[in-house]
Amino acid sequence: MRFTTPAALLLAALSALLTACLPVVVGGVGVGAMMADDRRTGGIYIEDERIELRVQSDAAGLGDKVHVNAISFNRVVLLTGEVPDNATKAKVEKAAAAVDNVKRVQNEIVIGRPSTLGERSNDVYLTTRVKSRFLSESNKRFSANHVKVFTEAAVVYLMGIVSKAEANAAAEIAAGTTGVKRVVKVFEYTD
Repeated sequence: MRFTTPAALLLAALSALLTACLPVVVGGVGVGAMMADDRRTGGIYIEDERIELRVQSDAAGLGDKVHVNAISFNRVVLLTGEVPDNATKAKVEKAAAAVDNVKRVQNEIVIGRPSTLGERSNDVYLTTRVKSRFLSESNKRFSANHVKVFTEAAVVYLMGIVSKAEANAAAEIAAGTTGVKRVVKVFEYTD
């Protein structure tokens, strides 16, 4: 279900604004506390941010028919979005793989028109819903701080350094969220 009402767009915009503030404050907890509970080292946490910015910057130069997201976790880069052709998709992947310290690239970019503001707002809304469910339903099965969530075209991508049991629990909760079409696990496993 796509949300196009002004109230839904406002909610999604506010959620996007809050998501943009994630590195600064999450639920009243500072970055230092988030990093303390992260399974990555502080250096890798910062390196992931640098990798994301570099790949996004490179993709931005490809024109208005290209919409690419780069999400990095423990130097594994997830690429999502839309490009006009396979040559552009390969070019984005090659550029991402060439960024210093990238271990691996998972290319989930699709060929097609760039998503609309309404579609992206719905994806932000779905990400927020999945994260909320993680906080309320994960209990002691896994820490919500160990799983990074990103949504593109109602497909939820999960990243993190987790056990297989934690990965399965997170995927189960994400898949049970209304509006989610599919869940893709991009985890690194501790066991």
